[in-house]
Amino acid sequence: MAKKYVLTATLPDGYVKTIGPTAVAFTHYWRLVAHLDNGKTEVFWGHTKSLAEAKKKQAAATGPGANRGWTRYDFEIVELTRTA
Repeated sequence: MAKKYVLTATLPDGYVKTIGPTAVAFTHYWRLVAHLDNGKTEVFWGHTKSLAEAKKKQAAATGPGANRGWTRYDFEIVELTRTA
């Protein structure tokens, strides 16, 4: 049986996301906060196995925003820390 870990992401605004326990070797956490024209926000997040994979998520986010009524969005990527 694979050893499982708890992964933790701490974003610059102090938000802490805990993932796990998991045996998958995730390395980065990403969060997209979309600001809507009605003043509300939508939050999307995920975890990836590499920084390059997380950056691809950011690149993919630029297209659908206009179709969904986003006035702007904030995209953050942070490295995950692993604890046994």
